[in-house]
Amino acid sequence: MGLSSGVGVALFALGCIFIARIFLVLRKSGVPKVGRRDPASVLVVLGSGGHTTEILRLMDSLSASYAPRHYIIANTDRMSEEKVRILEASRTKGNTDPQVLCNGPGTCAPLCVSALLLGILGVKKVLIIYVESICRVETLSLSGQILYNLSDYFFVQWPVLQKKYPKAIYLGRLV
Repeated sequence: MGLSSGVGVALFALGCIFIARIFLVLRKSGVPKVGRRDPASVLVVLGSGGHTTEILRLMDSLSASYAPRHYIIANTDRMSEEKVRILEASRTKGNTDPQVLCNGPGTCAPLCVSALLLGILGVKKVLIIYVESICRVETLSLSGQILYNLSDYFFVQWPVLQKKYPKAIYLGRLV
């Protein structure tokens, strides 16, 4: 067996391991766990305009156990940055397991895929929580379509969407 065939076998084996790891990470285990009491670090992806308003309303309603909170904001979005500063002025910080929380801006999909890769590569399991925008009544946004099967928790705010997408969790209006 030559050097090139040995490299080919090694690459094939690595590819098989990588594919098996993807299936392990993406496999969902039954009903999602709710009522978590442990602290959780949260990465919040802000869009602009309505997305920011919705996600900040949601963040305002979360308990202090969701800390520390980290925000992704565009360099040019000064209004969202100021809203975050006001919201976070009275919050406490702590060290916890990471989570990504997003609600639909296009910038959230690559960040969620990156978080998913951390789990696939065995670096760190990151919980991905997607909340579909309240303005999406009958169909998912493009970000929602991408993240529907990749997120750990996928929330919709209309019963019509929950019927169309059975993995989705409907709890009523969240924002």
